Amino acid sequence: MNQDHETTLARELLAGRPEAFDRFVEHFRSKIFQYSWMMCGHRDDAEEVAQDTLLKVFENFDQLREPERVRAWVFRIAKNACLMKRRRSIFAPAQELSLDEFLPTMEGDGEQVKLQIADWSNLPVDHLLRRELQEVVREAIAGLPEIYRAVILLRDMEGLSTEETAQVLEIREDAVKTRLHRARLAIRQKLDDYLRHAVAARG
Repeated sequence: MNQDHETTLARELLAGRPEAFDRFVEHFRSKIFQYSWMMCGHRDDAEEVAQDTLLKVFENFDQLREPERVRAWVFRIAKNACLMKRRRSIFAPAQELSLDEFLPTMEGDGEQVKLQIADWSNLPVDHLLRRELQEVVREAIAGLPEIYRAVILLRDMEGLSTEETAQVLEIREDAVKTRLHRARLAIRQKLDDYLRHAVAARG
């Protein structure tokens, strides 16, 4: 469902049309759950966050001023619900890892630095599309420090703009761009590690 359809749903709800309720829930619940699962790190927490988010969405729907930005508005509520849940959850991590542990290894002298990336050319296209590669991506995102994980989930997985992501996370747009760039590098490194092993396995 694209942004125009989401906007239409939001306007229908603002107009008091109850038939839009079920369609709105059906569309957004899975999105909120996936975001919350990746952010909270545990399925039970994510289930509660999804329920809390949808409840708060409908309790406060009359506060939505821009229906065309309903996705960003919903995810801002989800972000806050997830933060509250993480503070109370027994599953919350004791500490966040540094992004430096995920970033690619770099080689070079002075300013002549290059990323060491595996040669993917020996792998068939169908291999790249296998389910296990999707799982590598999911695990790489889940393993990122929270501030980077939140940005890449909103920008790359939910398709929010840089401006919308900045509003949801309450940070500057240049911070969104910096965090997104570093997060993508870290995930690229995880993919690179996986593909190196895949290439080696093929001989």
